[in-house]
Amino acid sequence: MSDSSWGAPPPSGYWGPTERGPVQGAAPAGPAYDAPKAQQTRPMPIVPDVPAYGGDQDDDRGAARLSGPLFRDEFRENLLQPSQSLPPETPQTQNPEPMPDAPQPAPAPTPQKKSAGRDLGAAIGVGVGLGVVIVASLFIVKAVFVGVIAVAVVVGLWELTSRLQERKAIKAPLVPLAVGGAAMVIAGYVRGAEGAWVAMALTALAVLVWRMTDPPEGYLKDVTAGVFAAFYVPFLATFVALLLTADDGPWRVLTFLLLTVVSDTGAYAVGWRFGKHKLAPRISPGKTREGLLGAVLFAMVAGALCMQFLIDDGAWWQGLLLGLAVAASATLGDLGESMIKRDLGIKDMGTLLPGHGGIMDRLDSLLPTAPVVWLLLVIFVGSA
Repeated sequence: MSDSSWGAPPPSGYWGPTERGPVQGAAPAGPAYDAPKAQQTRPMPIVPDVPAYGGDQDDDRGAARLSGPLFRDEFRENLLQPSQSLPPETPQTQNPEPMPDAPQPAPAPTPQKKSAGRDLGAAIGVGVGLGVVIVASLFIVKAVFVGVIAVAVVVGLWELTSRLQERKAIKAPLVPLAVGGAAMVIAGYVRGAEGAWVAMALTALAVLVWRMTDPPEGYLKDVTAGVFAAFYVPFLATFVALLLTADDGPWRVLTFLLLTVVSDTGAYAVGWRFGKHKLAPRISPGKTREGLLGAVLFAMVAGALCMQFLIDDGAWWQGLLLGLAVAASATLGDLGESMIKRDLGIKDMGTLLPGHGGIMDRLDSLLPTAPVVWLLLVIFVGSA
């Protein structure tokens, strides 16, 4: 077939209802379109567009196929009449975006070991050191132990008032609280419960008067916090001094300390190992009901042993009741301290004791337990 036959137009009406419009910019008909010559040619049949194979993997072979873009365009243009248009060709993407990788399943989480949340080495070292100081002062010279209580009270008051001022802008006067708190502990040891009450009343009065030297704004909240601090720290600590006044005072104080520590240890050990049910999640998320049962069990066993072997005229069954009461009061004291710290938005009251926090973080369960132990020992074996 001659080259001119490729450009011959098809017969009139050959394209049917799908006749297309003129091609923009088409060249005018040349000699190949003259009527005499057109009669000698036969219309070529319409060859449907062969779908292109396309794809990056065929780019290097497209020139050798009829489906290549260059060959297909020339072929279709030669079949069209001058008045017909070529449908717009969809441009092929030369560098299509790579398909995203299929999502891989997330690796299984590695089981984490339970953590105590503190430096246990430092905590144990500090605890042993404090225990040695307390026991040595307790059994050598009682007055030295009273001094240890007074120092702990003053430091605890400093921590509490500092956090109140930092977090709540409450200025509880520290000077009358520190002086009155130390006097309260000494008065309790020298004059008994009556002396402790008198010192408490004078300390509260001193707080009211001392705060008058500052502007009246915030007076009510400052003195309220001051009276609360006087009762919470030194007044409750005075009952430890009252325990010391008995003939077997050092053993009573040692029983009080051992039961409180054993209760906390039992709660921690059992709760860390078996704890699943939260005790008070809004106050202290780390405490569990299983931990409370551990505290009760450990404290009751320790109480029976202490009352039987350390306290004069004590009985083991009294120790069971004493241990139960200590577990309850120590847990409530810990929750009360946690409530204060949660309200202040802090984790620890201080950083004085590595692994423990501050002094107040160690006194939280001791302070409310002291009056409970003092009262039960007075009931069981008397105050002498």
